[in-house]
Amino acid sequence: QVQLVESGGGLVQPGESLRLSCAASGSIFSINAMGWYRQAPGKQRELVAKILRGGTTNYADSVKGRFTISRDNTKNTVYLQMNSLKPEDTAVYYCNANIRDSRSWRDTAYWGQGTQVTVSS
Repeated sequence: QVQLVESGGGLVQPGESLRLSCAASGSIFSINAMGWYRQAPGKQRELVAKILRGGTTNYADSVKGRFTISRDNTKNTVYLQMNSLKPEDTAVYYCNANIRDSRSWRDTAYWGQGTQVTVSS
């Protein structure tokens, strides 16, 4: 069994920063891509940022220059540093990871439970 546990969401004012963390645990052999998605009320879930095991990253245009994704492969953890937050960044943020299970040897995409980020004055 594999779990993704997120932390770091909250309520901030426009222009402030937050750092999200997501730790994977369980029967993990390896983790390829890890990423963050978000879903605002009434909207579809969208990709925010993704990082491959080797460090290659890609970002949604709306967050380029403000958000930074990183990972610690020794801790099976991915981070999202969010700076200069705007009200339109308000959403539930979900962690995603493509994990090869050490028992079944299957590759599966796992999701975290989501963490609320609210940007409001």
